[in-house]
Amino acid sequence: MSSIPSLSDLQMRHDPKGRGYHAVYREQQVNHCPGCGRTHWIIGRMSAECAFCTTALPLAEASMRSHGAPAIIKHRNRNNDNPAWAA
Repeated sequence: MSSIPSLSDLQMRHDPKGRGYHAVYREQQVNHCPGCGRTHWIIGRMSAECAFCTTALPLAEASMRSHGAPAIIKHRNRNNDNPAWAA
């Protein structure tokens, strides 16, 4: 598993005021919706949606991926000569 570079590795400085408000859904924490303040979420692969007001937030874990390429899903039997067929 590759390590995530720090701001000093990228020669950037921490400036939250310049970056602005960046709301993300964080796993293992209580997440209050910025739209309505409730805590009931529908979790997907890349985002979480408030179950009451449908405000969508990106997952913090998903935003740690490199943004240079889209997410690629590889299946286990992709290179298998005998593909698994459903009955």
